[in-house]
Amino acid sequence: MGIVSPGFQGRPRSAGESVPPGQYATDDFPVLSAGPTPRVPQAGWEFTITTETGAEHRWDWSAFLALPSESPTVDIHCVTQWSKLGTSWEGVSLDTLLGEVETSAEFALVHSYGGYTTNLPLTDLLDGQAWVVHRYEGAPLDPEHGGPARLLVPHLYFWKSAKWVRGIRLLERDEQGFWELAGYHDRGDPWLEQRYQGD
Repeated sequence: MGIVSPGFQGRPRSAGESVPPGQYATDDFPVLSAGPTPRVPQAGWEFTITTETGAEHRWDWSAFLALPSESPTVDIHCVTQWSKLGTSWEGVSLDTLLGEVETSAEFALVHSYGGYTTNLPLTDLLDGQAWVVHRYEGAPLDPEHGGPARLLVPHLYFWKSAKWVRGIRLLERDEQGFWELAGYHDRGDPWLEQRYQGD
């Protein structure tokens, strides 16, 4: 299976819309994956934050949905050069999820069902910058786009917004994830074109 959904046209929007350097705006929402799509039933879904000391904070699906919800509308930017503007989501802020977590960690390694990982500085997950989302454009998030829940970190390239998210491990030292070990940038700021190591 290819990493881009069949029929992806990459139709650019108006040239006047602001996108990061090297990107073009599209109305499509391509499906890019490094492997098969995990099918995680809501009844079996769980999200766990594990601190650097090993303390665990867990939410099953019903406990997750009971948390305060937010509805961010954001632009998303894929490292393959497409940007989708004004996307609407619903989910729980990482500020909420980390609110009761005692940690002195500076880094996070995000884990997904299916084995995918990605690393981020903890500062990129706080202050209203990141969510665990379960709805897209008013509907439950499809498995192909990361459902039942995915991470959403819209100010970084979209590979940092891990699909099928199941937990975050907090770390005192940075630890590279799947694409970072393959040569992609550790941070991935689209406005700085941080696509690959050394950019």
